[in-house]
Amino acid sequence: MSLDSLSFASISLSSSIYVMTAEGILIPLIGVGSIIKLHLTLSNVYLILKLILNIAYIGQLCDSNNYLVIFSSLFLLCARSTISKADWDKP
Repeated sequence: MSLDSLSFASISLSSSIYVMTAEGILIPLIGVGSIIKLHLTLSNVYLILKLILNIAYIGQLCDSNNYLVIFSSLFLLCARSTISKADWDKP
């Protein structure tokens, strides 16, 4: 989910669709689209203008053909096209 409409490479506007927050507040969904940043592409991203932060799900990052590694103090996200599987498995 994103609050930044300028981040979208493409977007399909929606009407009459709402997302419920953890507090039970309904927020309108403006549209669904794709965000492309350098080597990262995320599809099916919701545009919700009333969000305070952008939200990405781990599954969404992995489904977008990325490697994702989480350590206690490091978060590494890398497009699979930038590194070979053989290089990834090296110690």
